[in-house]
Amino acid sequence: MTHLRWSTAGESHGPALTALLDGVPAGLALLAEHIDRDLARRQRGYGRGGRMKIERDAVAIEAGVRGGETLGSPVALRVVNRDFANWEGRMGAAPFAVAPEALTTPRPGHADLAGALKFDRADVRDVLERASARETTARVAAGAVARRLLAECGVAVRSRVLSIGPLRDGGAADPRAWVPEGELAGRVEASSLRVLDGAVEEAMRAEILAASHAGDTLGGVVEVVAVGVVPGLGSYTQWDRRLDGRLAQAAMSVQAIKAVEIGDGWAAASARGSAVHDAIALRDGAFVRATNRAGGLEGGVTNGEPLVVRAAMKPISTLRRPLGSVDLATGEASPANTERSDVCAVPAAGVVLEAMVCLALADALLEKFGGDSMRQLLRNLDGYRDGLVRR
Repeated sequence: MTHLRWSTAGESHGPALTALLDGVPAGLALLAEHIDRDLARRQRGYGRGGRMKIERDAVAIEAGVRGGETLGSPVALRVVNRDFANWEGRMGAAPFAVAPEALTTPRPGHADLAGALKFDRADVRDVLERASARETTARVAAGAVARRLLAECGVAVRSRVLSIGPLRDGGAADPRAWVPEGELAGRVEASSLRVLDGAVEEAMRAEILAASHAGDTLGGVVEVVAVGVVPGLGSYTQWDRRLDGRLAQAAMSVQAIKAVEIGDGWAAASARGSAVHDAIALRDGAFVRATNRAGGLEGGVTNGEPLVVRAAMKPISTLRRPLGSVDLATGEASPANTERSDVCAVPAAGVVLEAMVCLALADALLEKFGGDSMRQLLRNLDGYRDGLVRR
């Protein structure tokens, strides 16, 4: 059973996107600006499409907060779709006076065909509107609330782009240097592609531009790191309580994510154990590691090192030069449908993945330390931290 339950609703071109969170402790300082900051970060990034020029995502906190503090009751969030004004005749809830033209040529790589078959829909717009990555706006809003809770508990979460297409960021750095606020964190946030190496960023921008001119798209790899996580979150006692599994599911649920690794992940599979595992030492009464190849998780439980999650995003499935498809109405071969879309959304995916990591970590934190209020949660957390020190 989850301790922080949440869900989203809304379509890409519908009136609004909503998120509902249940289980947020009372007494958490929460303002709309805390959420709007992450909504704006999600909209940025070189390679985004025309939709981001229309939307100015801003949250309305509609329940669960009074006077700038959470009440312990469900928190309801709403983000208006400004583009709905251009789509009301095709996306409104009321019956249409004139039925809009149906989309019947599904895109390879998208949920269009599988969703139309599952839900018995003749118009794939009934599928793509909800399957669209626009839905992640609501996830980011929910994740921003979880981020506030984690920040009060001393945890910082940030993402950076490791690669776009064939190009990798050469700016390797200790996560403790670039995740908390500081000079390197500012460099990541100022980058149009969330990278540390400015020279690589320019090459990546050129690669994205070339893909755009070819009517194509690009994917990449994102790294999300949480610093300040206490050991002991998650559990090895049941399969569904292992935190690595919960994080992997959370990351894989993001649109276009096709692979996830914790720590060294795939690289560990080709190395010997002596080159994979992190030796343990005791320093100033605390257990420490010289390396963090495990990515902060052992046996499904956090070990106190930075939590490292990496995810691979495939190229976006909407192509301006579409692949072949089949018209659902006629059964004839036809080019796939084209929708207004991005060329590359890897930096935005990093912000979405931050939200998912924040939600999973906040749930695990509440699972271990409980408390209906922030005062109770922090008291329990402080007592636990004190007990970890070897005197």
